[in-house]
Amino acid sequence: MANHPLWSDDYWLLLMQLYQKKPVGVKSEYSHPVVELGIELHIPPKTLYEQMRVLEQHNTPSLQRLWDNYADNPRRLTRDVKRLRQMTGFGDSGLFYEGVEMAQPFERDYRPVDPQSDITPAMLVIILNLYFTLTPNTMVSETPEVLEMASTLGIKPEKIVNILDIYQTFDPILKRQPLDSSPLVDEAHRTWQSYYNQPEMLQDCADKLIEYFS
Repeated sequence: MANHPLWSDDYWLLLMQLYQKKPVGVKSEYSHPVVELGIELHIPPKTLYEQMRVLEQHNTPSLQRLWDNYADNPRRLTRDVKRLRQMTGFGDSGLFYEGVEMAQPFERDYRPVDPQSDITPAMLVIILNLYFTLTPNTMVSETPEVLEMASTLGIKPEKIVNILDIYQTFDPILKRQPLDSSPLVDEAHRTWQSYYNQPEMLQDCADKLIEYFS
C-alpha cells in the first residue's frame, strides 16, 4: 500500500467515487480525473492509482466495510464525498496541510509555464511529439494534424503553430534564428533538450500525458 505523507484514510471515499465512475474500474494515473484529484490533494497521481488498485481488492476489513457501505449506494457516496470536501481546510495548503511542503513535481506539468499563457509543460511534450511527425511546410494551422491536436488540447491551432515555430529554432538541421528568452521559449527549450534525442521516450511520455486531455 502506498504510504504518502499527505494520505488520509478519508480519501478512500474520493477514490471510491472515481472508481465507480463509468467505465467502472481503476482509472489510469494519467487520466484527467486522477490528475485533478492529485492536484487537489497534492498527492502524485501514481500514488492515487496504486491506492485505487488496493481499493479494488478490498482485502482488509476497513476496505470491505467501505465497499459494503458505498458500492451499491451512490447517493450515500455522493453525500459523504460532498461532506468531506466541505471540511474546514480541505484542500487548503494554509490549514489542512500546515507545515507540509505543498509543491509536488507532477503538478508543474499541468500548470501554465507563464501567467500570460495557457500552455503547460505537458502540452509542450505532446506538441514536440507532433513536431517530429510533420515537416516545416506542414506546421501551419490548416494542417489536419495541427487542427486535431488543437481540438484535443483545447487551444487554438495558432498556438500549436507558434510552439512548432519555437521548436524549429532549436532544430540544428533548420538553422533558424534563435528567439529571445521568455518563460515559454525557455520551457520549450528544456523540453527539446530532454527528448529530441530520445524519440521512443518522447512517444511514450506523450501518449501518457495526452490521456489527461482525452
